[in-house]
Amino acid sequence: MDAYTPTKEDKFTFGLWTVGWPARDPFGDASRAALDPVETVHRLAELGAYGVTFHDDDLLATESDRDKAIRSFKQALSDTGLKVPMATTNLFTHPVFKDGGFTSNDRDVRRYALRKVMRNVDLAAELGATTYVCWGGREGAESDAAKDVRAAMARYKEGMDLLCQYVIDKGYDIRFALEPKPNEPRGDILLPTIGHALAFINELEHPEMVGLNPEVGHEQMAGLNFVHGIAQALWQGKLFHIDLNGQHGPKYDQDLVFGHGDVKSAFFLVDLLENGGYEGPRHFDYKPMRTEDAQDVWVSAAANMRTYLILKAKAAAFRADPEVQEALRDSRVTDLAEPTLAPGESYDDLAKDDFDLDVAAQRGFHFTRLNQLALEHLLGVRG
Repeated sequence: MDAYTPTKEDKFTFGLWTVGWPARDPFGDASRAALDPVETVHRLAELGAYGVTFHDDDLLATESDRDKAIRSFKQALSDTGLKVPMATTNLFTHPVFKDGGFTSNDRDVRRYALRKVMRNVDLAAELGATTYVCWGGREGAESDAAKDVRAAMARYKEGMDLLCQYVIDKGYDIRFALEPKPNEPRGDILLPTIGHALAFINELEHPEMVGLNPEVGHEQMAGLNFVHGIAQALWQGKLFHIDLNGQHGPKYDQDLVFGHGDVKSAFFLVDLLENGGYEGPRHFDYKPMRTEDAQDVWVSAAANMRTYLILKAKAAAFRADPEVQEALRDSRVTDLAEPTLAPGESYDDLAKDDFDLDVAAQRGFHFTRLNQLALEHLLGVRG
């Protein structure tokens, strides 16, 4: 065992749909056999994971009898000590959801989607999950003529309000987390970014019960800075859960191993999560590459956790480096925490400043040095 060997204290979790992905895509059939959820639980426990998450349909990967599948899954959890911190519902695979679940133009489909979610919320509560993720992958449109977005947002709100009330009435210790994504499988998905989702939450009947489950690749698909988005979610107290993976820019959703995309962004993300007050699971929502065999699946699962721990150690070394601390002061990064108005001041005091505009304009911020120090720590030539 080395410093990068995961333990349950690291709170690493995986979705059944991640390691269990049979590698079917729009252009090719599956290249791996379906994976028994019970095997997944045991293999993840052996690798040092803390927990496992699931869609309702994931439990039926190799066993069509739902009650039997749940019993076997619960026994595996008991045998290994793995937790179920989060659960979700599949509202995207079956053709009935081709126009969405909560926002389908078909009222019967909307009602069925809510029943399906409530049934799995019951199971989530039974297994001890405290976060319920809602990814609206089919909530959207390919044509602006096909969807009254104003009405769709009203139905989205209606659905979330109903689910929150259901949890309240049942007495469950569960919060909901919206997962934004800009596109794929729909041409345009509703609530496409962290900002859209945060704005939507403010309109709900129980906004305190709804937060975010942002995913690295989803925000980067929109060309946005994931670290900034997570920082804002933390600032607003809305980072209920997080999906970690890798992505190479604004293309299709790649779901790479964490750190196997934009490694510099991954470094700063880990630095933020470890120093920004986030206490939830470090959840990996990735897919083993289609080229990999059954054994390689577990190699890729281990790679996610090892990469995170490597970046965690590098982030700690970066923060502890005296030269970095000096560079942070020189760049006035630490000064930003100081309120612009001192205690007791008002806007009238701003007029009293003796401010030389030209002198201030000449001051450099020395960000290049700071950025280089971060890069050198990431590349392993410092620390």
